[in-house]
Amino acid sequence: MYVCLCEGVTDGQIREAIYEGCCSYREVRETLGVASQCGKCACLAKQVVRETLGEVQQSQVAMAYPGNFVAA
Repeated sequence: MYVCLCEGVTDGQIREAIYEGCCSYREVRETLGVASQCGKCACLAKQVVRETLGEVQQSQVAMAYPGNFVAA
């Protein structure tokens, strides 16, 4: 879905920017230009960034602590 109509930025592009290394809303904004024109998309863009960063952090925790291994 389009998040920023002014710059044509989608939620997928925001998520991809985070997967490629952006670690904050500021970095996403600098990379994609989201919320740099009228600013109406800022709240939604921040929400997508927060959710995606949370998902990334959860996946890193899950990888760091694999569970349910049973000794034979």
